[in-house]
Amino acid sequence: MKHFPIFMAVEGRKITVSGGGEAAIAKLRLLLKTEAHISVFATNPAEEIKNWAASGKLSLKDRPFRAGDTARSVLFYAANEDAAEDARVAAIAEDEGALVNIVDNLNDSQFITPAIVDRDPVTIAIGTEGAAPVLARAIKADLEEKLSPVLGMLARIGKAFRHKVEALPMGRKRREFWADYYFKTGTAALEADGVESLRPTLDSLLKDHLSRSEQPGHVDLVGAGPGDPELLTLKARKALDAADVVVYDRLVAPEILELARREAILLNVGKEGFGPSATQEEINALLIEHAQNGAHVVRLKSGDPTIFGRLDEEIDALDAANVSWRIVPGITAASAAVAGIGQSLTKRGRNSEVRFLTGHDMKGFAEQDWRALAQTGEVAAIYMGKKSARFIQGRLMMHGAAPNTPITVIENASRPTQRIVLTVLSELGNALTEASLTGPALTLYGLAPRAALALADTFDKKVLSL
Repeated sequence: MKHFPIFMAVEGRKITVSGGGEAAIAKLRLLLKTEAHISVFATNPAEEIKNWAASGKLSLKDRPFRAGDTARSVLFYAANEDAAEDARVAAIAEDEGALVNIVDNLNDSQFITPAIVDRDPVTIAIGTEGAAPVLARAIKADLEEKLSPVLGMLARIGKAFRHKVEALPMGRKRREFWADYYFKTGTAALEADGVESLRPTLDSLLKDHLSRSEQPGHVDLVGAGPGDPELLTLKARKALDAADVVVYDRLVAPEILELARREAILLNVGKEGFGPSATQEEINALLIEHAQNGAHVVRLKSGDPTIFGRLDEEIDALDAANVSWRIVPGITAASAAVAGIGQSLTKRGRNSEVRFLTGHDMKGFAEQDWRALAQTGEVAAIYMGKKSARFIQGRLMMHGAAPNTPITVIENASRPTQRIVLTVLSELGNALTEASLTGPALTLYGLAPRAALALADTFDKKVLSL
């Protein structure tokens, strides 16, 4: 992030613009929505700018910008549509302490003006750091369509009521009150009885929420999916949005954690195969402690919590503590991995079943029906199998598996850093050693990419073996 988004207080402060053409007009249309004092310096300013000056919306000086003109200005726009003149005035403004924007010159600007969705006092700023203005405009158009025109009115009335809502405890209780007002009660009152009904509606709503008994906490056991945030389910997204506390595994993608509320407490409990982490008992205690304190807790697990997620242990602990819970399933890594190689886990005439195995549980591995799995056409998805690859290889070959059985290992499935290692059973251990995989990896036994030869350039050639 090269530009940090903030909302600057400009009420009663000075913003200066140098330029009087189309570039200046475009900026002024936006600046005139603020409560700042706008000063414009331009020779031969456009009629629209003259009209704004005549109506008292801005101050206009019909001359070139010069030293001293940005005195006490917080922002300065160089909009002369002339590179040399813009550089001259920008240097003066910067020396005089103003933050400088040179229109259509991202590299020399100290700040940028984002695309804005205006529902005053609700304001949404959209920036792409100059990389994709068309994308910013598309997002703006989408938001303009989705956001109610009365949202600003609801917010203005609600803002004056905020001090009264401090009677409710910080956190969940206040969020529930405002959600009720903005998305249900307030909207309905405005549509039915107009603006005058909003204040009494707020008074009545606050009284109702104050009289409600304290609600107990709750735990959502949520699957974060394989890593791509677009594969997060809508239900999981809503749970994150409502969470007071997020207890997450180390494999959960940072982009998904970004979707949690800024006020939420984020607790990293590790749980990565063979690495340091909190014990399961410590995790159970965290979930219970925060839920019993009235928090909405999201236990965020990579992939799907019902597959090698130690879900039952957490449910048993929550039940024993009389804490309510809900499972929100996610897309498991096997589904993302097999999709990434254009294959299917099952196929008519090839295999009518698929096994999910974990390489982290050596005892469980020792108890597998290796002879059945070694038969031609069988398919297995092996989670956390990097360190146990040679054990898997030996067991399968000992029970008659063909040495040339295809093996595909997908590291960081669904993420931009995804790698595909294609090999055969007899070379599995050596292939993984040579590949030096560092991210989470899933091994697909019995499957090769559908277009293996066409995709060969995407594989690590050092470990490609067919």
